[in-house]
Amino acid sequence: MPETTSKPRQLLHLVFGGELSSLDTHEFADLEKLDIVGIYPNYAEAYKAWKASAQKTVDNAQMRYFIVHMHRLLDPVEEPPPKG
Repeated sequence: MPETTSKPRQLLHLVFGGELSSLDTHEFADLEKLDIVGIYPNYAEAYKAWKASAQKTVDNAQMRYFIVHMHRLLDPVEEPPPKG
């Protein structure tokens, strides 16, 4: 019997960032200047992109990058995987 290999599920993640208007909030100073880094097929790839982008702007305390779990927005009733 041939062995079937299943592809890992696509768990899309968006990485983006920008300069915050204040360090106390997640509000951006200028939405026109958001840096959309990209969309990645899993958290590990998104994390690598997030880390690289964040390290490039380490000298700017107002600059922040985020990872958005797009798969959770697309399928909000999906249960998160068990921790452990």
